[in-house]
Amino acid sequence: MEDRRQRKDEHIENYLKSEIITNTLLEDIYIEHNALSDMNMEEIDTSIEFLGRRISMPLMVNAMTGGGEAGSDINEDLSSICEAVGIPMASGSEAIAIKDEESRDSFTLLKDKDIIKIGNLGSERSLEDFIFAKDLIDADIMQVHLNIAQELVMPEGDRDFRGLGENIRNLVEKLDTPIIVKETGSGISKSVASKLLDMGVEYIDVAGKGGTNFIEIEDLRDVETDFSEFYDWGIPTAKSIIDVRSVSEDVFIIASGGLRNATDIVKSIIIGADMAAMSGEVLRYLLHGGYEACEDFLKDLQYKIKIIMCLLGVKNIEELKKVDYKVVGRLKQLLD
Repeated sequence: MEDRRQRKDEHIENYLKSEIITNTLLEDIYIEHNALSDMNMEEIDTSIEFLGRRISMPLMVNAMTGGGEAGSDINEDLSSICEAVGIPMASGSEAIAIKDEESRDSFTLLKDKDIIKIGNLGSERSLEDFIFAKDLIDADIMQVHLNIAQELVMPEGDRDFRGLGENIRNLVEKLDTPIIVKETGSGISKSVASKLLDMGVEYIDVAGKGGTNFIEIEDLRDVETDFSEFYDWGIPTAKSIIDVRSVSEDVFIIASGGLRNATDIVKSIIIGADMAAMSGEVLRYLLHGGYEACEDFLKDLQYKIKIIMCLLGVKNIEELKKVDYKVVGRLKQLLD
């Protein structure tokens, strides 16, 4: 168990060391300025409804950590910040807590927070494990993460991925909370989205290429093998959002993977997402700037989203979803 806790801390350390920034292709989304915007900033509403509750803006803090020595402090700070800002938070993978009792406090601290809580386990985990993880934090919804690329470059990672689809189908049918199927940086393709919808999945977090690079993070832990040729592997976030939306108008799409500012969030909503998620950028503000800097960053995001909505002439998120856009550059080539 000590090895798992150490690995959690190494992930945080290596994230801060990581340097390879791949491309979301969100810059290939063109949105047009409205010089006759008939808006009052005070009346612009960034809130949305998620899981029966109103949240302040279409953003959540995505899965990061838990279980390691640093995980408890990070989760305490992030959950308090999310409570203050009025947005949901996902815990990091709770797998370590299933057998390691000492790690559980870094997760159970979420129970007392008045936020939408999102649990997290890998797609290979059993129904019983998911029930445990849900109850551990009183989760409102559970993330089922897909991380084949990360596992394959992790020295102690899994190598057998048979049966993941059937396991997800079983979780959809038998778990008493909804689930979000979430990638971890390599994106969800159109064909995978179709399969997930056939399994009954209603929430998909695309987690595309462009954000936290777990291939690089794991590679930094491995001194024997060089996996740098895979650093650019995956589906860019913008393409993944558009592809998944093309499969269904009803699926709830969470955009993540390299979102760094309000413009990224707004563009993600315009091209098909219902909500956005950030992890790496939030963690940088927390660890480099501290609690107040992180909270201010998230509050500033909401204000800047309002600015962009005013520049586009829309008063709420439903109107934002209807804004016209054009696709240019590399993204247009990939979609064509």
